[in-house]
Parts: sequence; structure tokens; C-alpha cells
Amino acid sequence: MRVLISGAAGFIGSHLVDCLLEQGNEVIGLDNFVTGSPANLAHLKGHRAFTFVEQDVCLPVRVDGPVHQVFHLASPASPAAYAKHRIDTMKVNSQGTWNLLDLAVEKQARLLVASTSEIYGDPLVSPQREDYWGNTNPIGLRSMYEEAKRFSEAIAMAYQRERQADTRIVRIFNTFGPRMRPNDGRLITNFVRQALTDEPITVFGDGTQTRTFCYVSDLVRGLIAAMNCDFHEPINLGQPEEVSILQIAKEILSLVPESKSRITFEPGPSYDPRVRKPDITRARQILGWSPQVPRIEGLARVVDYHRQFM
Repeated sequence: MRVLISGAAGFIGSHLVDCLLEQGNEVIGLDNFVTGSPANLAHLKGHRAFTFVEQDVCLPVRVDGPVHQVFHLASPASPAAYAKHRIDTMKVNSQGTWNLLDLAVEKQARLLVASTSEIYGDPLVSPQREDYWGNTNPIGLRSMYEEAKRFSEAIAMAYQRERQADTRIVRIFNTFGPRMRPNDGRLITNFVRQALTDEPITVFGDGTQTRTFCYVSDLVRGLIAAMNCDFHEPINLGQPEEVSILQIAKEILSLVPESKSRITFEPGPSYDPRVRKPDITRARQILGWSPQVPRIEGLARVVDYHRQFM
């Protein structure tokens, strides 16, 4: 098939490009490098089945020839990135989604919207099921991401219901792996960088708040399975194994035995969710999907990857 991926130079997008090419597809990658990196796609230079277009998807997207599938992954995704690019984040998840939906309708292509667990906000129920509407602040410090992703889902469903667009929605929970930017501000990259440079490992709050972490290859499998399923409503993709932030810090320190770092505690932001855990029943039943890579194995790969930058 001929597949278009927005956000192709990003952490997840570049891994998705690799997987689809390995499956024998032709891939067109779009990115404007707001948070993506050319280095993530450098290994594909000269690949006969890969075409890269530097473009902002907030501008109309024109593609010659057929397109069978569209993966919309373009968006700042880390708290530091969307805090820095507030307006860009809202535009890429509104106008950008709109433009790609128009392209999908024109090409009669299937479109997958990469949404986020952030639409659940600071959840009052755990684990979070897809029929939970969330607990968010529409004008809060994360609203540029949470509300934009909510709009992205809403417009995908509007196009599906009114214009018969063939849409899919996935809600991505915390994902990690190689190609995450060392300074992207996410928890795992912060801890790894701090451990490798002998800085204090800064845990915000008391460290008992919990998250789940899905390795990128598992997530990519889920994205492709969701694209190829016959289901229009949102599907959670994530690792349901809950772990405290303090435990993650300890695990990363154990993987860098030479580190002189020590765990320190700092006040946490008021908007930091206490829990985040997906219910993946829908993914298991509809996609036959569940994560396979153990967390410690994935963390070891991330540490090895980031050693080259330190």
C-alpha cells in the first residue's frame, strides 16, 4: 500500500515508518521539524520506497497519485514541547487534522488519528476505559494539548458520520524507546540523562504517583493493527502494568551502575495527574493486541541509546 505519515520524523513516527517499509509498503513522510528530528530518518536516505516532504500539515496537503492509509501523528507530545509550542499544538491537532481528513476523503483513504491518554486529564477512575469522558480543565496549563486532542477525535467522528470518512482513533499512553530526544522533558529521558551525567534524579512530589510505560515497538504494532481493524471508536494503546515514578527512578539507576546520581525530591506541579493506567480490554478483544516487551528490557535499550549523547 501507499501510506502517508504526518510527524514522520518524530520518535513514534520514525519507528512506524521503519515498520511499514519493512512490511513492503511505500511510505510518504511529512514533518516540519518543530519537534521531530532529521536524524530519526537519516538511515532511510536513498530508500526507494520512502519519500520525505518537509511540510506543516496545517497547510493544505497535496499528494499526487493514490494514498491508501494516513497516520496522523504530527504534534508536540511531551509537556515541555507543547508548553513551548502552545499555539502550534492546537493548530496541528485542529487544522492539521482537518486537512488530512480532507485528503483522506479525496483519496478514499483510511485515516488514523493518534490521540492521547491526556484527554482523560487527572482521572477520577482507574484504569481508564474508552467510555470514560475524563477530568480536564479546559483552560489549564495542559489544555492546549488535552483540548486539541479532544477536538481531533471529535472532528474525526464528524467526518466519519457526515462524510463517510474511514477513520480510526487510538489513545496513546506513555510510550518510550530509542529516538526520544534527550532533553524532551519526559520522565524517562530526564531520569536517563540525569543518571548518565551524574546529576540528581529529580522526582517531583513524593514519587508515589503512578504511570504505565509501553515500549515503542509494541505501540507501533498496535497502531498498525488499529489501522487495519474495522472499528471507528477510540481504542486505548498502552501498557497496563502500573508503576510508581519512584520505582522508575530506581530501575534506571540500577541500569547505570557507574552513576553517582542520587534521587532527590522536588515539589510537583499542581496539574500532575496522580494516576494514569489504561484499560486495554478493547485492544485485546478487537485487535488481539497486548504489549510484549518487558519494561526493564526496554529501559536498558533506552539507556544504551542515550549513552551516545552523553
